[in-house]
Amino acid sequence: MSTRSEALADALDRMGLGSDAALVLHFPLRYEDETRITPVALARAGQPVQVEVEVTQSEVKFRPRRQLVVTAADDSGTVTLRFFNFYPSQQKQLAPGKRVRLFGDINPGFFGAEMLHPRVRTVGEDTALPDRLTPVYPATAGLSQASLRRAIDDALERTDLADSLPEALRRHYALVPFGAAVQALHRPRPGESLRDLDERLAPAWRRIKFDELLAQQLSLKRAHAARRNRDAPVLPQPADTDGSLIDRFLQQLPFALTGAQARAWAEIAADLSQPYPMQRLLQGDVGSGKTVVAALACLRAVEAGYQAAFMAPTEILAEQHFRKLADWLAPLGIQVAWLSGSLKVREKRAMKEAIASGAAPIAVGTHALIEDAVDFARLGVAVVDEQHRFGVRQRLALRAKAGDVSPHQLMMSATPIPRTLAMSFYADLDVSVIDELPPGRTPVLTKLIAAARREQVIERVRHACEGGAQAYWVCPLIEESETLQLQTALDTYEQLVIACPELKVGLVHGRMKPDEKAAVMADFVANRTQLLVATTVIEVGVDVPNASLMVIEHAERFGLSQLHQLRGRVGRGSRESACVLLYEGPLSQTARERLRVIHAYTDGFMIAAEDLKLRGPGEFIGSRQSGQPLLRFADLVIDEALVELAREAADTLLRDHVEAADRHLARWLAGREELLKA
Repeated sequence: MSTRSEALADALDRMGLGSDAALVLHFPLRYEDETRITPVALARAGQPVQVEVEVTQSEVKFRPRRQLVVTAADDSGTVTLRFFNFYPSQQKQLAPGKRVRLFGDINPGFFGAEMLHPRVRTVGEDTALPDRLTPVYPATAGLSQASLRRAIDDALERTDLADSLPEALRRHYALVPFGAAVQALHRPRPGESLRDLDERLAPAWRRIKFDELLAQQLSLKRAHAARRNRDAPVLPQPADTDGSLIDRFLQQLPFALTGAQARAWAEIAADLSQPYPMQRLLQGDVGSGKTVVAALACLRAVEAGYQAAFMAPTEILAEQHFRKLADWLAPLGIQVAWLSGSLKVREKRAMKEAIASGAAPIAVGTHALIEDAVDFARLGVAVVDEQHRFGVRQRLALRAKAGDVSPHQLMMSATPIPRTLAMSFYADLDVSVIDELPPGRTPVLTKLIAAARREQVIERVRHACEGGAQAYWVCPLIEESETLQLQTALDTYEQLVIACPELKVGLVHGRMKPDEKAAVMADFVANRTQLLVATTVIEVGVDVPNASLMVIEHAERFGLSQLHQLRGRVGRGSRESACVLLYEGPLSQTARERLRVIHAYTDGFMIAAEDLKLRGPGEFIGSRQSGQPLLRFADLVIDEALVELAREAADTLLRDHVEAADRHLARWLAGREELLKA
């Protein structure tokens, strides 16, 4: 094998294109039309065209900078070519008298029509034009378009493009044959609509997007079915519920469960009584009361003689869960262990021993829970809060703590999942939704205020705190950044201390030591601090009912989900609450749209649906597929109807055409199926 072939193979491997099957499914980003020649005089500014010209003059100029300047003409007019990066071979290719085809934009210049760095091809008087549009593929350094096109053309010749769908099913969904779709996208004929191809509206694209979604649905549905073949502890409801742990727990709570909480718990309890592992997503808006439902699941494990693990992504959130559970469960005589990276060595050792011996039936912590040195005596239930913040391997590591059996898994999210996303990426999960807020939660008024009125906002905060309320002031950065020029938490803290001398002002941010952070938060919870300046470490889990005012600095820099989570920190008590979004103009179109949505909606599901339209699915899912692209071709907003059809088709294939389902998965997932199962 030549050096060049080895280099090409390495470049293809780096892109995951080491097989013919992968190359066949590596579709173009866009297309260029080299099937026709446009006279120079008829070329429209800013639109890519192909012209065929003869070089009349070529020279290297050094002012204002070194460049190769070429003059060329056809029967209709003259064009100047400029190359700021060029090689001697290009000078030879563009010597006077050479006939060349140029592809690129023609724009008006100081001396007439100009092309900057056009693509150049030497031709003869009778060189034929291509009979197909030219595909432009996603590529990487060291991999030219020409090399990639040759590799894909070779793969197309060697690959069986037989349809994986039964003919009746293909016709039922009005899909073009798979082979025809692949050929149409790699080798589109002249006359095909460039717009339909580039915007993925052509019938061939519909087939490819359907096939991708179908592979995803098949894999997730199989993962869901395979889970039923794994063993899990059976955690049944006691025959006599009076006096049970759960009964005593519910009686001592200072509130009653809402209807939505009771419904979610009933669904979870039914799962826990099965001999196969529960894998349920509990989603509910900010403040809807997911933690108490998770506590019930933990108690069911304890009552059956098992342990429960409760993992959260940040120390502040994990500690909040720990304190809440410890307070609730102390009257029941249940020890709750606390495990985080910041514990002193002696404390950590004691907690690990309590977990390993079973003395602590419930353990709460950060990812410290999944360290190798942490052993559970008998893990039955694993709760993961804000599950999209954990990677696949972290969630699998927690599951592995149960040994030979699989624990029941309850995943929680306060970022509501839009319907299309749930259908597409959570098809292997059962979903429970808490869609009502506990009584006593007050609606939060959202105000958009320009940063120029900052002094008025400070005065409003000072007045509210003097009246007995507490307030948050959230900033996006910890220290000054010359590039972003954002107001920082440190500067804001100093300014507010000066502006509000009668208030106790606190500061909390991610670079503080955990015990410092805990002390600041404890002061705020106890109302020893009236105004808390913070970064987004307070985004989730902080529960201070007396805090009724939040100011978010540079709100235009935050995502919708973050803004909604932050806003949910207020309105938890009986006081009227407000969230002030301070923004700095001029606003980008995206920032303007985000602020419009957060101002218009308080319902998390509506916000999530709008967020999906704005930024796509990636951040909702987290590292679900461990770095693999979530969907390469389908778009969950544009292709919602296709998701529905793919779900339906997956059920049909798994029921009636198992071999076809196998062929389809082999073509589309090629070893990546495991990533969808976590």
